[in-house]
Amino acid sequence: MAAVSRERSLAVAENVTRRFDSFKSKFSRLDFEAASQHQFDPSDPIAQIAAPVLDSGKLRESELKLLTFVRDLNREMFKSIDPEGEWSIKSWSKPLESGQPQGGGVMSVVRGPVLEKSAVNMSVVWGPSYPSIEREYSGKPYLAAGVSLISHTYNPEAPIAHMNVRLLKVGEGEGSLFWMGGGGDLTPMQRYEEDTSSFHQAFKAACETHRLGDYPRFKAWCDEYFFIPHRGETRGVGGVFFDYLNVERADDLGLLLNVGQAFAHSYGEILKRRVGMAFSDELKDKQLHWRGRYAEFNLVHDRGTRFGLMSGGNIEAIFASLPPVVKW
Repeated sequence: MAAVSRERSLAVAENVTRRFDSFKSKFSRLDFEAASQHQFDPSDPIAQIAAPVLDSGKLRESELKLLTFVRDLNREMFKSIDPEGEWSIKSWSKPLESGQPQGGGVMSVVRGPVLEKSAVNMSVVWGPSYPSIEREYSGKPYLAAGVSLISHTYNPEAPIAHMNVRLLKVGEGEGSLFWMGGGGDLTPMQRYEEDTSSFHQAFKAACETHRLGDYPRFKAWCDEYFFIPHRGETRGVGGVFFDYLNVERADDLGLLLNVGQAFAHSYGEILKRRVGMAFSDELKDKQLHWRGRYAEFNLVHDRGTRFGLMSGGNIEAIFASLPPVVKW
């Protein structure tokens, strides 16, 4: 990707309203049943990666379809924001364990004049010993599948954003556990109350329309989780965060669907408002220093980063969340 200029970024952003509104009309919100029937290309690399656990029944096809829907929806949202972005889509596999596959993933990174670096990654990994951060389930077989998203825009008026939805199955037989986690958060340098309010309202609605949703709890959990101790401040304006929610019936995963759709539509609306705003060189330089806060959290405290490294994930995919250019 050639070096981006402010003029080029603003020029491509000129028609963002028309493009994003077209995305919204094409991708209206789906209910759980419809998303679980999402049709994806059988040649999709993630289907090939997940084939062993689909065949064994450890991962249901409906679960894979729901996650791929969230992935595809957010990819399309990004395409509407930056039609000139160049996509790099790469598959990766975990090292074999006793000659057997252990899954892998597909990373999708886009770089363009509007989205300086954004990514929508998906993985399905498994193994004989759960890489527990707190050691609570160490030694048990596991399966983890999820979608992780990050966005760094060229325009400093637009916020950094992150979203993740995931499911984990640990153990076998009667002692097995099945839980889910996820959330989304916003890290603006220039804070706009309209953006903060609309982002939180979208997640509030996502929680209130699902039996397991608890917006006040998930909001507080997000603020606690994304607190940077060495800075004495939270990373951005929050959102929602949850983990270890037991999955007892199929439609419990509808909460992940709600979160994924809320993010695509609410963050897209924010980008529509901000990526075409004029900005100074001084503000751009300030943005590069602000990105350092984001990188610090991901490298020091982020559980997803730690889990990815502990589970033998792809290094490039794990660190795709880091900003493309940063200053300290």
